[in-house]
Parts: sequence; C-alpha cells; structure tokens
Amino acid sequence: MLILADENIPLVRPFFEGLGRVEVVDGRHLAPERAQQADVLLVRSVTQVDRRLLENGRVGFVASATIGTDHLDLDYLADAGIGVANAPGCNAEAVVDYVISALLNLAAAEQVALASRTLGIVGLGNVGGRLRARLQALGLEVLCCDPPRAEREGGGYRPLQTLLERCDVLCLHTPLTRTGHHATHHLLDRERLEGLRPGTWLINAGRGAVIDNRALCEVLEERADLRVVLDVWEQEPGFDAQLARRVTWGTPHIAGHSVEGKARGTEMIYQALCRHLGVPAEQSLEGLLSPPPVRQVEAGRDSDSLPRHLVNLCYDLRDDDARLRRIAQLPDAKRGAAFDQLRRSYPERREFSTLRVGGLDPAGDTARTIRALGFSVVP
Repeated sequence: MLILADENIPLVRPFFEGLGRVEVVDGRHLAPERAQQADVLLVRSVTQVDRRLLENGRVGFVASATIGTDHLDLDYLADAGIGVANAPGCNAEAVVDYVISALLNLAAAEQVALASRTLGIVGLGNVGGRLRARLQALGLEVLCCDPPRAEREGGGYRPLQTLLERCDVLCLHTPLTRTGHHATHHLLDRERLEGLRPGTWLINAGRGAVIDNRALCEVLEERADLRVVLDVWEQEPGFDAQLARRVTWGTPHIAGHSVEGKARGTEMIYQALCRHLGVPAEQSLEGLLSPPPVRQVEAGRDSDSLPRHLVNLCYDLRDDDARLRRIAQLPDAKRGAAFDQLRRSYPERREFSTLRVGGLDPAGDTARTIRALGFSVVP
C-alpha cells in the first residue's frame, strides 16, 4: 500500500510505516498524476483534494492533519466512496495560546487592562470553546456568536450584530463556508468592518476569507484606531503585502504550529486510517513525541507583569510578525514561496501547558491567573 504524505506532517514515517510504504511530497504542488498513484493520501490545508486531483486514481482514503476541511471536496469524496478523516481540535490549544499572546501584547502596547475590554468570540468550536474557557477563567466578560450551535442548543449565544455593537475585541474562529444560511465567506465585509466600534481589536486565527481582505486593507487606511492581528489571509500563500504592512501584527498561518498540536494531528489521522483498515493502532504520541524540556520558572516578578512575561517566554507572536514583514518586501512572484518556507522551517514551539511556574502561593490570585492562562503552577 502506497501512502503519499505532505512533507510537513510531523512523525509521519514513525506513525505510518507499519501500515504501508510512505512517500512524502510537496503538498502545495501535488500533481494529479502523482496523487493518483497512491492508495492513501495524507494532506494539510495547502492541498485542494477534489475530482481534478483524484479522478481515475486508486486513492481509497484521504486524511487531513488539520482542524478544517474546506480544502476537501467532501461531496466528491463521498460520491467516489473514498474514506475521509481530519483532526478536529488537534492544535486548538496552540491557537488559543496564540490568541492569548496577541491579547496580552495588545493590552501592553495600548497601555490598558485586558479586563477593561469586552471580548467577543465568533465560532465556538474546538478553538473558540477553549478560548472562552480560558478567558472566563481570567474573569473577563465574553460574548459568543455561533448561529448553528444557537439553533441546536438554544440560549447562551448572541447574534453577530450584538457582538459588533458591544465588543471592543473580536476573535474569529469559524470554518470557511460559502453557501447556506450561515455562510462565513466575507462574514466581515466592508459594511461590518466600517461599523466596528472605535478602538476595536480584531483577531483572525481561523480562515482568511472570513474577512474581506481588500476591504480590510482600505478600512485600515482610513481608521487608525483599529488594531488587527491576522494569522490567516485570503489567497494564501500569496498574501496581500499592503495589508500585512497595515495590520498591527501579521503571521504566516502558524497559530496552531506547536509541536504538540501538529503531532496530535498526525496521531489522529493515523488512528482514523487504522479504523478504516480494521487494524489495531500500535503507535501512540506518547511513545513517539519527545517530552518537552523541563522549564520551571521562578516567578520573581510583580503580579502585573508576570503573565505577559510567561506568555512571551513560551510564544511571542511579534517574532513571527517580524518574519512576515521581511517577506512582505519581496516581489509578488517570490512572496508565496517565502510564505510557505516560513511555515516549513518554523522553529520549535511548545504549548503553554509545558511551562511550570514555581515560587508562587498556589492558593493566591497570581497563581490562579497563571493557571487560567494555561500554565502549570508547581510548589
């Protein structure tokens, strides 16, 4: 059995070599004639899997080591009898870490207390739900919008318009859908962008086309009061360089790129293929992923500055912003390849949960804040 895998899926050989012959490819430029040779195709979000790619081939199972599935033509795959899997929630903790880094660094840059802001989360899936839990544990006011869940579950959710009117922080975590009553393509169009509250912070670590990027670029030219953090872009990898220069911070679609998040995705699609084949899953993340380095940090700081210090010790998104700004200077023809290279060569990043903080009263307010952020507090 030939298993064709995106070269950027970590631990793919240790997980899958017991099931078949593994060959790795550039997922961004995978040709149909190559894909059609495989029995199993393992991809990430850069590969559009549809009839054009697979028709007349022998692929019987497709798995994406990602949360989303908008790059998979699910209708075609079902009609063709091809098994499908993805990895919902695999990197959700890493994306929440990213948003927390953005929020604390924005608060520091604006010299305001995060507690003074009303936060809105659009999309309460794996990421949005975890983000809400952490923010509420910090004692922050959080409003949530998720129309499909509101229809299924009833109360607890607000219309998008309510968030636009009441929130001065908006975090977008929706899938990208182009049809249906709750389509999210250009959910934030020009009219809604122009109607944002003065001083709004807008963070998109979901899908690029949920925001009309051209309209956002033009609105930012007119409104210096807005603060925007983008990890995802329309037309990736060829992102809008002008927009990248106008946002507060921009990063190359790496919010979920923690070591743990990417490896969890591999484990989840490995388990899915084992179920599809009817064989036991003999490999596990625990056995294959190196444990995180022990990084016990003694507090030694005042309680106000400690949370941001710890967050940036684990992950400071301003470093990724600097990398993106450098490649934004490149000509259009070279920028896309450079964007992909940033993702391909991304430095090792561990999740907040791997950092242990000592020197605090475990029952004190500072320790409770540190735990709410996602860190471990040890004696």
